[in-house]
Amino acid sequence: MLILASKSPRRKEILEMAGIEFETYVSDVDEDIEKCDPALYVQKTAQKKASAVLEKFPGAIILSADTVVTIDNLILEKPKDIDAARDMINKISGKEHSVITGVYLGNNKKYELFYVETKVYVSKLTKEEIEEYILTSEPYDKAGGYAIQGIFGKYIEKIEGDYYNVVGLPINKVIEKLKTL
Repeated sequence: MLILASKSPRRKEILEMAGIEFETYVSDVDEDIEKCDPALYVQKTAQKKASAVLEKFPGAIILSADTVVTIDNLILEKPKDIDAARDMINKISGKEHSVITGVYLGNNKKYELFYVETKVYVSKLTKEEIEEYILTSEPYDKAGGYAIQGIFGKYIEKIEGDYYNVVGLPINKVIEKLKTL
């Protein structure tokens, strides 16, 4: 049995799209981990989420993930308010940034802990475009304050890497690792 340890609707959608059977269990784990290298940070967070769920489902395979946007050595998580959303969109406007997802996949005996990084290139947005965007509901539950699969997609010039990683779960790599478990 696969348990998705996440409340992310996008991760659920990606697994469903891939035809993977799973159940969802969300732990109320405190995700506050000291900021460090972004790749290490997302892996530590994913492992912390999984640890809380492993206790409840010792025989299951647990899948947990954490996604951040990183630019200029800053980690951008989910914006807490409109000012944070504005700041994030201003930071990525007209620039390249990375989306990094850390993934824990396994159980108490055997697990894989890895990350996937995708480069995203964003067009230069006007102040009006930024204000219009942050007035939608889209930015507020997404790392970096945007959804590539949503309204913001029209501002994405190109990506280098896994599209689904930017959405929140690098499904190709997850399936590869599932085969080895």
